[in-house]
Amino acid sequence: MDQMVGQNVQGQRDKVVIIMGATGTGKSKLSIYLATRYRAEIVNSDKMQVYKGLDIVTNKVTWEEQCGVPHHLLGIRDPYTDFTVEDFCYSALHAIESILSRGRLPIIVGGSNRYIEALIDGDESKFRSKYNCCILWVDVSMEKHYPFLSERIDQMVENGLIEELSEMFDPNLDYSRGIFRSIGVPEFDQYFRTKPYLNDENCEMLLQKAISEMKENTWDLAHRQLKKIHRLQYGKGWGMHRLDATEVFGKRGKEAEEAWKDCVGGPGLRIVAHFLKDITKQAPADVIAVDHES
Repeated sequence: MDQMVGQNVQGQRDKVVIIMGATGTGKSKLSIYLATRYRAEIVNSDKMQVYKGLDIVTNKVTWEEQCGVPHHLLGIRDPYTDFTVEDFCYSALHAIESILSRGRLPIIVGGSNRYIEALIDGDESKFRSKYNCCILWVDVSMEKHYPFLSERIDQMVENGLIEELSEMFDPNLDYSRGIFRSIGVPEFDQYFRTKPYLNDENCEMLLQKAISEMKENTWDLAHRQLKKIHRLQYGKGWGMHRLDATEVFGKRGKEAEEAWKDCVGGPGLRIVAHFLKDITKQAPADVIAVDHES
């Protein structure tokens, strides 16, 4: 597309796409899928992925997965420092303006809903007065989502999570600061502290305990994120477009990819197309589902 995608004519608000959802629902995949079809750049809104390091633990998209799409606020911050809500709002606004200045569409994506809420509704809602937002919500039923999250953590362990944590472990770590607040870091503290003094059996027992705690805390995070999204959608009337990805999580391989395009990618593409063309009428009923029960 050759037109200035995110920018509007004088007097109209510039356009921003926002993708929300609980951890592990496929937000990043959708953002990259949309960005490769429009002239778009991605602004990360995951408060742990903003830090350098622990790429497996924080589940950052890899260079290959980014498909050449520019990503902002991803892996840029010193892991020992704090990145506050105020820091995010300032940095995100700067990134948005930079993206728009190049005639591209900003896509904000991540699971830190408190940061997104502060960006959109904070500062006397100046964001809403300046930008026209299209908010996509990728949703998955808990019945399908929780087993997937467990499998994902098992895969992270296979991909080198323990080795990655071992390289950054320090007995004097402050788990209330920086990247070390990430789920998957404090859970392994006891394992790394006592590992040199334990036999193989007890060591394995502690390792499995840490992995189980990481899974439980990830489930809790997903539940809190979903609860927050419900409040924003049904309590504050954010008008999100809900994309139900549940069917995808019951399939594997080619079938899963086809289901994703049918349930998430295709509908998301059509919703954004309506948004960018200034079509104000509601998207067709077969494109979005507004009812949700978990």
